[in-house]
Amino acid sequence: MSSLRDFIDKVKPQFEEGGKYSKLRSTFGAFETFLFAPNTVNKGGVHVRDAVDLKRTISCVILALIPALLFGIYNTGYQHFRMLGQLDTVSFGDIVLEGIIAVFPILVVSYVVGLGIEFAVAQMRGHEVNEGFLATGMIIPMVMPADVPLWLVAVATAFAVIFGKEVFGGTGMNIWNPALVARAFLFFAYPTKMSGDQVWYYGFDAAKEAGQVADGFSGATALALNGQGDASIFNFYNEFIGLIPGSIGETSALCCLIGAVILLLTGVASWKTMFSVFVGGALMGYVFNLTGACEICWCEQLVIGGFAFGAVFMATDPVTSCRTEKGKYIYGFLIGAMAVIIRVLNPGYPEGMMLAILLMNTFAPVIDYCFVQANISRRKNRVKNNK
Repeated sequence: MSSLRDFIDKVKPQFEEGGKYSKLRSTFGAFETFLFAPNTVNKGGVHVRDAVDLKRTISCVILALIPALLFGIYNTGYQHFRMLGQLDTVSFGDIVLEGIIAVFPILVVSYVVGLGIEFAVAQMRGHEVNEGFLATGMIIPMVMPADVPLWLVAVATAFAVIFGKEVFGGTGMNIWNPALVARAFLFFAYPTKMSGDQVWYYGFDAAKEAGQVADGFSGATALALNGQGDASIFNFYNEFIGLIPGSIGETSALCCLIGAVILLLTGVASWKTMFSVFVGGALMGYVFNLTGACEICWCEQLVIGGFAFGAVFMATDPVTSCRTEKGKYIYGFLIGAMAVIIRVLNPGYPEGMMLAILLMNTFAPVIDYCFVQANISRRKNRVKNNK
């Protein structure tokens, strides 16, 4: 590593102001900080410094996402062979390989398009390239179905980076979660690809054309079936482990909980937001069970669809969520409650986590403002009373 450090120090002057390649300063800086921790210091004012910088924060998020991603790769292959009725004839390696073939190109497209745009924008503005998209670029494929066309992934990623992030100023300035902006764009722009009560199986169209799958094959989700699905597939064990159809990285509540432990131990995510999402979803699910509006048990609402994934990885996004301590409880509770409300009351869209989080992203500043103003008023009254 020392030889690599020496080489970077040797060529660095050519990329600084006045150097031969000064226009590529942002790009060079991105690769340097990717390889080594930056040694820059503040030039003005006094600041409290912390060892946990953006790079370490994003590294923790990526580490927390890996269990869900790896299981998503396996489940993609598992559902593919289950659809064809070939699970008894294939090995674990065959299942994983099939999942890699489906998922890896989506990951590549997401990172190439997203990072390409971020590098281009940084060059035009003369800004540093931040590490924020390294996590977003992994989350975008995980909230997509395995059969999504690659060109749609590219279009959605570009839309999310440009209109969901860069127009607001880049990393740390966005109002909505960029990964959910990508999914929402596909949901509204290409509804036949991303909406309805059917799930997507990798290779389904090809298998249907080959006559391996009957025209009447049903791919309805557990949410659309309202608790009436095949018990051999949609039972609490499979739903918790993740051996059910769904988007690539959202099916396994167990892997999401592993990721939650990593995020909480590293201090990246707030347990208050995370806990409140589950409380809100459980309470609203219980209410619908009592009224008979939904036959899916309240506890199952927390492990099917994208509920656990959204609660752990997207509702807790420190940029788009509430920052006041009391506000985090309200913010999380409303996300959980609204997700279940959308699921039950909107027959055309069984999954509601995406819309619930995006809506509360919009109102998070309002919630924070109310609590901050209440605190200011309380302090003013205290000063007035002391006088």
